[in-house]
Amino acid sequence: MNDRTSPNGFSVVICVYTEERWEDILAAVDSVRKQSLPPLETLLVVDHNERLLSRLTEEYADQRLNEEVRVLANAGPRGLSAGRNTGIAASRGEFVAFLDDDAVAERDWLHHFAAAYDDPRVMAVGGRTLPAWASGRRPAWFPEEFDWVVGCTYRGLPPGRVPVRNVLGGNASFRRTAFDAAGGFATGIGRDGDRRPLGGEETELCIRLSKALPRAILLIDDRAVIHHKVPEVRERFGYFRTRVYAEGLSKALVARSVGAQKGLESERRYTTRVLPSGVLRGVRDALRGRSGGAGRAGAIVTGVTVAAGGYALGTLRARRSGTTFAWGPIEQTTNGEAGVGEPGNGNVGSGEAGHGTGESGAGESGTVESGTVESGTGEGGAGAAEGRRAQ
Repeated sequence: MNDRTSPNGFSVVICVYTEERWEDILAAVDSVRKQSLPPLETLLVVDHNERLLSRLTEEYADQRLNEEVRVLANAGPRGLSAGRNTGIAASRGEFVAFLDDDAVAERDWLHHFAAAYDDPRVMAVGGRTLPAWASGRRPAWFPEEFDWVVGCTYRGLPPGRVPVRNVLGGNASFRRTAFDAAGGFATGIGRDGDRRPLGGEETELCIRLSKALPRAILLIDDRAVIHHKVPEVRERFGYFRTRVYAEGLSKALVARSVGAQKGLESERRYTTRVLPSGVLRGVRDALRGRSGGAGRAGAIVTGVTVAAGGYALGTLRARRSGTTFAWGPIEQTTNGEAGVGEPGNGNVGSGEAGHGTGESGAGESGTVESGTVESGTGEGGAGAAEGRRAQ
């Protein structure tokens, strides 16, 4: 996979949207270039920001000439889903990895992803995302069970390399053929730039992928580590409250798309097992005089309550408005430039596929679920995805 002319390597997609993260973007790209397993290419997809597009094109002019780093404009509507779909369409590798624009990957990140794909049934592999707090340390009140609020791996996930319902989008990889089977990221879920921090677009995609390929295996490997920057504003309780409310709204859309049984199965385990244990730990620490115990317990209770409120309101709004979003096949052109399917809509209630690119914006991911690996081979393999393009 070290040969950049080979199609068997990784295309790494980093979606960017603001010059305010300039230094973060450069650090993210640099961490990819230093991988022990060099990627085939790094694709920087700029979300409707001409100044940033021009600046990055100039920054990576030399790398662009040898195709190590390519800078692309988002070919779809504003938002993270369309940006990711643009990167997928332009990718040349057998595998497509995604890295947040404010994160840096450890040196063996891609190496651990690649090892998991030795099993042809594996269609997606995610990693472990650790918070890099701007203040230098975790706020005493911030529960580890809610680290997904800041885009990081949360307490409650099993260690090691394990099967899951969905991967977390800022630290994830897919076989390129997974998108042939399930289509691209959907519109209508997630956030657009700095607007309300919605999420859930990768959850919806992964559930859709598992429906398209019932024997497919999706994994997380906690050795594939990235460090995700958490700015001071996201260390505050106000952001915590806003984010969990937005997650409730997002989960309502995911449930409307793929059904409540699949859309909420991990959340049931999370709210009935993981969070009660967190509350008990917080109360115990408070009784022992340890700093932050009462705050963590209170934050967990508040988080559950606010997220439930967001879910209820989101469900009501979706039913009343007939909210729709779309996904569709991602067509790779011969010159590697972005191409997407013809636009169209899928009904949220039915989950039927439409064609088009997504508009979901950059946002942190919600929960994932561990599961068990089915034995045998078949529909989950890379070859099975061929010829199963979403219609």
